[in-house]
Amino acid sequence: MNIYTTDKIRNVVLLGHSGCGKTSLVEAMAYLAKMTTRMGKVADGNTISDYDREEIKRHFSVNTSVVPILWEDTKVNVLDTPGLFDFVGEVEEAVSVADSAIIVVSGKNGVEAGTKKAWEICDKYKLPRMIFVTNMDNDNASFRQVVEDLQEMYGKCIAPFHLPVRENKEFVGYVNVLQQRAKRWTSQGDVEKMEVPEYSAENLNICRTALMESVAETNDDFLERYFNGDEFSENEIRQALRLNVADGNIVPVLMGSNTLARGIYTLMVDIIKYLPNPEKRSLAGINPKTNEIFPADYDFSKPKSAYVWKTIVDPFIGKYSLIKVNSGVLKTDDVLYNHHKNTEEKIGKLYVMRGNKPEETKELHAGDIGALAKLASVATTDSLSTQKAPVVYLRTSLSTPYTYKRYAVKKKGDDDKVSQALQKLMAEDLTLKVENDAANSQTLLYGMGEQHLEIVASKLLERYKVEIELKRPKTAFRETILKKSDVEYKYKKQSGGHGQYGHVKMTFEPSGDLESPYVFEQCVVGGAVPKNYFPAVEKGIQEAVTCGPLASYPVVGVKAVLYDGSYHTVDSSEMAFKVAAMQAFKKGFLEAAPILLEPIASLKVLVPDKYTGDIMGDLNKRRGRILSMNPSDNGYQEILADIPYMELYGYNTDLRSMTGGIGTYSYSFARYEQTPPDIQEKEVSARADKSD
Repeated sequence: MNIYTTDKIRNVVLLGHSGCGKTSLVEAMAYLAKMTTRMGKVADGNTISDYDREEIKRHFSVNTSVVPILWEDTKVNVLDTPGLFDFVGEVEEAVSVADSAIIVVSGKNGVEAGTKKAWEICDKYKLPRMIFVTNMDNDNASFRQVVEDLQEMYGKCIAPFHLPVRENKEFVGYVNVLQQRAKRWTSQGDVEKMEVPEYSAENLNICRTALMESVAETNDDFLERYFNGDEFSENEIRQALRLNVADGNIVPVLMGSNTLARGIYTLMVDIIKYLPNPEKRSLAGINPKTNEIFPADYDFSKPKSAYVWKTIVDPFIGKYSLIKVNSGVLKTDDVLYNHHKNTEEKIGKLYVMRGNKPEETKELHAGDIGALAKLASVATTDSLSTQKAPVVYLRTSLSTPYTYKRYAVKKKGDDDKVSQALQKLMAEDLTLKVENDAANSQTLLYGMGEQHLEIVASKLLERYKVEIELKRPKTAFRETILKKSDVEYKYKKQSGGHGQYGHVKMTFEPSGDLESPYVFEQCVVGGAVPKNYFPAVEKGIQEAVTCGPLASYPVVGVKAVLYDGSYHTVDSSEMAFKVAAMQAFKKGFLEAAPILLEPIASLKVLVPDKYTGDIMGDLNKRRGRILSMNPSDNGYQEILADIPYMELYGYNTDLRSMTGGIGTYSYSFARYEQTPPDIQEKEVSARADKSD
C-alpha cells in the first residue's frame, strides 16, 4: 500500500437504514477505482466488506469494515457500517474516527428510520455529510420525493446536486443542477452531453432554487443578493459549497445506481472536492503526566499518537487493533506506550485493512486509518503514544445494552470454552456483556437486541465450535413477610451415645429494611439459651434467608428475635441450635403472611410525539405506571415510567415494531414492590418442587 499524507486522505463513514445499499455502494466504488474486476453482490456473499460468515449467511452487515478506495492521488477510507439497530455499537465506533459521512437512502424505499438515526448521529458527532440516493435504476424510485422529504425534515441545508434522466423507464443519465446541463452514460462507461429533457425542466427549476437558497443561507451578503434577484456565478457557488459542505451547513444530495455503477464517479469526485481531509478537523487529548491539553489536530509534525477504535479477533486471521493516527507519523517497528495499561509494545508491521484482508504499509500519516497485529494488552478505546509524550484521548461513548437472556451451555464440560470464546467476542464488541446472577443461579448475556444475541450464539458455534441455548431470564424475586409470628422449635435427636438437642423460641416480623436480608437480636434472660449458642442461632438464620420457604427466593427485610429456649448440658451443640433456628425460621416465616417482591425498573422511553399514545397503552398492558411525559429535542417525547422487570422481556422488539425502529429506551433498578396475588400464586406453584 502506498503512503498517503494527511491532505490526501478522506475518512468517510457510510450510514443508513438496513438494506439501503451501503455495501453495494462500496462494491461500485471499488469497481470504478479498478480495485476489482467485477462487483460482488450481497446475495452472493462475495462482497469486500461483508466478509464475516454471519454476514454472508444472513445477507446483511453485522460489523463495520474499512475499505480504502484509491481514487487518483487520494485515499478514501470508506467505513461500511451495519444498518440494523442491534449493531449500533459498530456504527458508534466508526463514526468516532470518521471525518465526514455519506447517508445512503434507497430511492425506492425513501427516507426511513435508519436515515433519521444517521442524521442524528452526524449531528451528535458534528460530521459534515452528503446524501446519496441509490436504486435509481428501479421504476419505483423517486428522487424528487426523497429530496422533498429531506427538505421538510431538515430545511434549506438540503441541496440537490443532480437529477435523474430516464428514457423508456431506464436510468440513462443525469442533470447537473449547478451547471444546468445533462449527460448520458455510454455503453463504454463514460458520459456524453445531451439536452436537458423537457420533463426535467420543472424539477430542475425546483432543485436549482433549492440549491441557490442553500448557498444564499450561508452568509448575509449572499442572502441580500439572492433577495435582490442577483445570480451567483458558478465560481461563487462552488466556493460557497466547498466551505459550507465541510462545515456541515450545506448537505449535497446526489444519486445513482450501485448495480449499474452509475452516479458513483460524480460521488467520488465530490467526496474529494467537498468533504474535509483530517487536517480540517480538530482533536485534543490530555497528557496524563502534566494534565495539559495536547492539541493533536492530525498534525504530522507533532509527537506520534493513535486511538484504538475497533478490535478484530478471528480464529483464522488473529487479533488486529484498528487505529486512527491522531498525530505524527507511525512507522514499522515503532514502540508505542499504552498509558491505560502502563505497557510499551513494539508494533512490528503496519497494516491497512481491506475488509478482512491486511495489506502491509511502511508508514501511516496523521489522520490515516490502519491496523496493528497481535498487541496482547491493547483493547478498543485505548490510546497509544510515546512514553516521552504520553497522550490519552476521550474514550468513545457506546450505547448501553439493555436486552438480556440467560444462557446455558449445551454440552457438559464446555463451560470454560464458552467463557473464553465470549471474552474474545466481548473484546470485539463492547456492546456485549456477560453478568453472573449468582442469587438466581443464572448467567445473563446482554446485547442491543434479540437478533444481536442470536448472532452471538451463532458465532460461538461457527467460530469456536461451542453451543449455548438462550432462554428467558429468571426474574430476581425476593421474599419477605407482612406480619409478626411467634414460634417455637425443638430439635431433638437420640441415636445412642451423645444426642442432639436445641430448643428456641423466636419471633419474626418485618424489619422495614428491604436492603438487608435479616436483622438478628436476642433478649434471652436467665441463661435459658447459653450465650455461646447465640452465634449458631444467627448462623441458622443466615443460611435460611438464602432460600426462602415460599418459593426458594432470597429473603429480605426480616427481623428475627431469640427470646427463650432451653438446652441440654450433654446433648446440646452449635449444630443443634443452628438446625433449630433454621426450622423455626421456616415455620415462623410461613405464619407471618409471606409475600413475593418483584424488582421494579425506572424506565425512560424516547419516541417521536406521534407514537406516545401507543407507547403509553403498551406500558399500561405491561403493568407500567406512567410518571411523567416531557418534550425533548426534534419533536421527541421522553416518557418516564415504573415497570416490573419481568414485563421488560421482549420490550426492545415491541418498541421498535411500534415506532418503526426509531424509539429508544433505557432503565435502571429502582426498588422492590409486592407482587400481585395472581403472579405470586403462579410463581409459587411453578417453584413448589424447589421449596419442597
